[in-house]
Amino acid sequence: VIPSMRSLTAEEYVEAFKSFLDHSTEHQCMDEFNKQEMPNIMARSTVPHFCLGDFLAAEDLKMIRILQAAHPGVLIDNEIVEPNPQHVAAYRELVNQAPDLQNVSFVWHQLTSAEYEQQVKEKGTHKKFDFIHMIQMLYRVEDIPNTLKFFHSCLNHHGKLLIIILSDSSGWASLWKKYSHCLPPTDSGHYITSNSIMDVLKRLGVEYHVFEFPSSWDITECFIEGDPVGGRMMDFLTGTKDFLGTAPVGLRRQLQEALCQPECSSRKDGRIIFSNNLSMIVVES
Repeated sequence: VIPSMRSLTAEEYVEAFKSFLDHSTEHQCMDEFNKQEMPNIMARSTVPHFCLGDFLAAEDLKMIRILQAAHPGVLIDNEIVEPNPQHVAAYRELVNQAPDLQNVSFVWHQLTSAEYEQQVKEKGTHKKFDFIHMIQMLYRVEDIPNTLKFFHSCLNHHGKLLIIILSDSSGWASLWKKYSHCLPPTDSGHYITSNSIMDVLKRLGVEYHVFEFPSSWDITECFIEGDPVGGRMMDFLTGTKDFLGTAPVGLRRQLQEALCQPECSSRKDGRIIFSNNLSMIVVES
């Protein structure tokens, strides 16, 4: 009997996410953005700093170091909202190993953004921040317009809200738009790209700037029968535990065919390279 399809647990997601990071240029893409654009953004921002997962602790620390360089000696009050306990533990470990963060305080909230918002409203303590970032986390948010409205309201005067989200030029956007019938229902509701976010920001009437950065993901192993790395990649692509082992044969074939289409992937030196392009949206207070 083939087990039924189900969503990834928090622990399984971390494992699948790691296989994605190991084979993609996601971090390099963010590094390029940090190098090219963040110093200018941070120079106009003061502190405190606030970050929301989907959790890339190393990237957050890089941003904090850019903030330190822009404002030497200034105390940085950093608050983190992240529901996944493994991601929180990994972040704490990175902080413990870093000798250059003495002027940075850390507060961890093991909560979803909605839970954090509810907590703030119940306590009536609407703390203001000079820089808030949402790195690849809006896919997991139920009510995106209200979430953006709330966190925008948490900005100080001249504060910045940074949203990093998959671009509409990415393979993800093409996959979701054209092949949604190939995707399992277990992860529905999370298919959102930069154009949708910009539509929300326009309706909110806020000023924003968009920076597009290329990123790629080598998904060749997804097409090698029985390859464990490829299996984890397909789990990450679909949000499903053991997708290759539990999805109907027709669905599996459809999705693999979709992944090979030129609007999703290109071929280089015999490898299949999926487009993982990112949009960095900087929202003004």
